[in-house]
Amino acid sequence: MNPDKKFILDEIKERVDVSPFVLVVDYAGTTVPAFNELRSRLGEHGAECHVAKNSFMKRVLADSGLPDLSEELAGQTAFVTGDADVCAVAKVVANFQKEFERPEIKAGILDGAVLDAAQVKALASLPSREVLLAKLLSVINAPASKLVRTLNEPGASLARIIKTKFNEE
Repeated sequence: MNPDKKFILDEIKERVDVSPFVLVVDYAGTTVPAFNELRSRLGEHGAECHVAKNSFMKRVLADSGLPDLSEELAGQTAFVTGDADVCAVAKVVANFQKEFERPEIKAGILDGAVLDAAQVKALASLPSREVLLAKLLSVINAPASKLVRTLNEPGASLARIIKTKFNEE
């Protein structure tokens, strides 16, 4: 194998191996300034967008033991990888698509499972990690709060009765 090709394959494989997700997007029709803007926005969320030959990507996915995306790997394809929250990255791509009408989300791989475009867009519509953690905390905290209110109520009722009784006199 040509050393240059081997270097490119190794570079792609390294990115795919350290990333918990791979998003496949069709960037046909995207201008260079818009593509650079997308890369900048993704960088803010710990993700990168790279263009590689589809045949290279098929080989890297097979070598990494990830599912086959041969049907989606056609045309002008870019690959988004990162080490951060996949929902935030999918949200960046989806918002960018709304703003510039490109790139189009084709598919993705998350923790070894294939996601179609609709599933990636569903990830983009999820609230941020912090919001989800806050909701989880409120759900966990609700029974304890109710218990405290229930335990506190007899004493509070007694105090209200005594206060009413003394105010009447």
